[in-house]
Amino acid sequence: MSRLAERTSRIDASGIRKVFDLAKKLKDPINLSIGQPDFDVPEEVKKAAHEAIDAGKNTYTPTQGIAELREQLIAEEKEFTGREWGADELLVTSGVSGGLFLALLALVEDGDEVIIPDPYFVMYKHLVRLFGGTPVYLDTYDSGFGIDPAKLEALITPRTKVLLLNSPANPTGRILSRGELEGVAAVCRKHGLLVISDEIYRKFAYVEMVSMAEVYEDTLMLGGHSKAFGMTGWRLGYACGPADVIQAMTKVQQYSFVCAPAVTQFAALACPQVVLEPYIDAYRAKRDLMVGILSECFELGPPDGAFYLWAKAPDGFTGSSFVEKAIANNLLIIPGNVFSEKDTHFRICYTVPDDKLKEGAELLCRIARGEV
Repeated sequence: MSRLAERTSRIDASGIRKVFDLAKKLKDPINLSIGQPDFDVPEEVKKAAHEAIDAGKNTYTPTQGIAELREQLIAEEKEFTGREWGADELLVTSGVSGGLFLALLALVEDGDEVIIPDPYFVMYKHLVRLFGGTPVYLDTYDSGFGIDPAKLEALITPRTKVLLLNSPANPTGRILSRGELEGVAAVCRKHGLLVISDEIYRKFAYVEMVSMAEVYEDTLMLGGHSKAFGMTGWRLGYACGPADVIQAMTKVQQYSFVCAPAVTQFAALACPQVVLEPYIDAYRAKRDLMVGILSECFELGPPDGAFYLWAKAPDGFTGSSFVEKAIANNLLIIPGNVFSEKDTHFRICYTVPDDKLKEGAELLCRIARGEV
């Protein structure tokens, strides 16, 4: 009998982490693989963290999160979506990943089906499998990486439990429009389907950003501070949703994470002081730089938001074989089959200095043209 639980065999080691490990072995690679901002935590937030530590705010917090942060988040959500969540409808989590873990653990049982638009964030299918669920993939390649309501409805069965959305999306950069979300909401409302909406990249939106929670009442929205404020290692997120779901997640958090990191919660009280526009403008410019160079050689997914480009491998390559060729030329990108059931694309992250971006984009074009 194996000492390991059977559930551990349902998931694979992260393909992204494999590329990160490879990066350590290369000498000064052009690294377009790391999906996190390249700016540091803003000074206002650092100062608040230092003050919290010095004031002794280093102990457990309430499982739901400190009252000041919860009130701040409820106010921010009302301003963004017009929706006012109750105190029993919000939970502070250890990052959006922590929120997703709690949500799926609270919702998914053996045999339940979770519809996941493909391409998807790498964690989605593995967590569904870990908790005994079955991922059901909604192919979005033929719809510009949007969601066709008819194709969505065709996948719904009596075992369907959740639709898992991500907008702005990793890896495609796609933002679902209000019309698309309303079409999805109509199908989900008809079938009584809960939507988990991962909106961690909502601040990095270069077109209109509409929250699923704004158009569909039965939405569990996952948001966080990691990306917008360069706090990826500080592990802070939050969930807004139906009270029964939030309360179940809170109960699970009591016996797992206990609470989100205390110092990070107090530091986040300073986040409204930060002017984000310069950061967003800088990434918009980086996107435009990359699109300007790469669009001559590659078919790109709609780069509406986040900080990723989803590029189709040129003729003669799979996504994986093109990535192998790039790595052989000291350039790190992520193969598309990490994020998809297909192996036709690759992901580029443009959170590096402009000179490295330009060098990397020009090298990718040379590889595509067969010059290296």
